Amino acid sequence: MSNDNMMCDLETGVCGVVDEEPIQAFELEQRMKKITLYYVTDPICSHCWALEPVLHRFIQQYGAYFNVHTVMGGLLANWHGFSDASNGIRNPADVEHHWKEVGEHSRMPIDGTLWGTNPIQSSYPPSRVFKVIQTRHEGRENEFLRRAREAVFAFNLNIGETQVLMELVNQMGLNGAQIVEQSELEEAQNLLEQDFDLVARLGVRGFPTIIMMDEEGKGVKIVGARTLDTYVDALEQLLKSQVKPKPVRPLAKWMEESPLLFSKEIEVMYGVESSEVAGLIAAELPEDSYRIEHILGELYVVNSAREGRG
Repeated sequence: MSNDNMMCDLETGVCGVVDEEPIQAFELEQRMKKITLYYVTDPICSHCWALEPVLHRFIQQYGAYFNVHTVMGGLLANWHGFSDASNGIRNPADVEHHWKEVGEHSRMPIDGTLWGTNPIQSSYPPSRVFKVIQTRHEGRENEFLRRAREAVFAFNLNIGETQVLMELVNQMGLNGAQIVEQSELEEAQNLLEQDFDLVARLGVRGFPTIIMMDEEGKGVKIVGARTLDTYVDALEQLLKSQVKPKPVRPLAKWMEESPLLFSKEIEVMYGVESSEVAGLIAAELPEDSYRIEHILGELYVVNSAREGRG
């Protein structure tokens, strides 16, 4: 990816190039045996954070039709020579206002003040940690990505810093010092470059991009943060048939896997209004199993057994 994609458009939901149609049919030369959903993203992609409520529900209800493969896209290599003058971003401090706009628009909490006080210099360090976990602890990488996003967007932590990354990995019950040390080796950068190569072959130029590809190598590309119906329509377009959603899982079960949830995520998953979320939580969760907090004007619920989160 080019190092000029820090501006994310509120209307299209794209971090990066915005001159593409929302849904595009295409065909890749490589042949696949089954449907794969490629989720091309980056730890500091604000519209990827905004997409989480819809993406969670889509995977929960329609995940039986595909396998998910998360791909790192490389949003910010570094600030050396960076300039996105057309969008008013010439240095890290220019990102803060944009992030706050995305947070207000999506209601997924984004602080953003770190861009003025302790700016992220590159999104590659957390991306490399993701790749190390993906390689050595397969199945845990998306848990790390979620924790990293909570940390940077809602809790305003610099996930480019070694100590922050170590603590996030430690919270997963893994060896943070060891994994972060491995992420700084050439091998980890090579793993990340493999993702970049795949992103280029898939023709991805902005984040988030979701590509669903069938066993014949035919695919559908959805660019930007879109509605649930957009992803369902794209899946049906690829399958050439209607798809049947699974019932959503109970809130208590969801919190076993994602033990910190924001109000917007609960609203989207269960089709409730923001005013109904606290009541739903009280009805679905055992009284002593959770606590409700607020940040940036938004409610969130935490499994009380989860450690390491204020």
